[in-house]
Amino acid sequence: MLDIHNIVKQYANHKALDDVTIHIPKGKIFGLLGPNGAGKTSLIRIINQITAPDSGKIIFDGEELNSSHIGRIGYLPEERGLYKKMQIGEQMVYLAQLKGLKKQEAKEKIKYWFEKLNIESWWDKKVEDLSKGMQQKVQFVATVLHEPELIILDEPFSGFDPVNAQVIQDEILELNKKGTTIIYSTHRMESVEALCDHIALLNKSKVILEGSVKEIKDKYRNQSYKIEYNLKPTVSSILTEHELWKNIEQVNNEPNTLMIQINEGKTLNDVLFNLMPQIEVQQIFEIVPSMHEIFIDKVTDKK
Repeated sequence: MLDIHNIVKQYANHKALDDVTIHIPKGKIFGLLGPNGAGKTSLIRIINQITAPDSGKIIFDGEELNSSHIGRIGYLPEERGLYKKMQIGEQMVYLAQLKGLKKQEAKEKIKYWFEKLNIESWWDKKVEDLSKGMQQKVQFVATVLHEPELIILDEPFSGFDPVNAQVIQDEILELNKKGTTIIYSTHRMESVEALCDHIALLNKSKVILEGSVKEIKDKYRNQSYKIEYNLKPTVSSILTEHELWKNIEQVNNEPNTLMIQINEGKTLNDVLFNLMPQIEVQQIFEIVPSMHEIFIDKVTDKK
């Protein structure tokens, strides 16, 4: 959907984006990740043509990005942009018309989304009368009601309680299921694994990690396992150094559970062959690093 090539953006003495190249597949949910100040919002503003890059280019669905693409994009900014004194229904119609919808068509689509999110009674309310989370629901409707092919969500769950966060997450997944490409920008990792197919991690204005979530997690596997067992009657000590593993330890508060990291070049079968004369293995779980752990590891490495 988007091919971002060698984007550079400088603000006075600060380089916000430094030769950023990212490929965003069509029909996927793409996580644009990074700590505060990494360059995520600067890149999003360029995609939305709010600002222009100093150099580099963006290809949108096979064409160089231009003003004709604005109506095919929906953008939910981190800093919300609703008019606080304006009635919500009137405001939604206005925003929909800016995206090219006819007034009647806009009203029909707004009614559909208001019913879907159980906010039908909000039509005549003013934005300032709503809580931050409720304002967020309205802004989400404004982002998606013109049925954009690309939706950009910048910290979309900010201000939501867990119930409404789940409602919006379900809607994001449903939109993606219908073919919408979604860029999900965040520095919070809790929902990345539940939502994203691919990610790019920015830190200090550069891309430091990119790929599918599965490929990245596979790359960061480190031969760590959790083993649940029963002791045999004649067990000897198993918590000792061994050529097969880097470390082995008992899990706190779980007396019959081991954590083990196997040495490179050795296999789980090698370890089990060594352990099974001493213990009866009940269950084995591979410990795969979470995206949160990978995020911390990569960002810390670059500091």
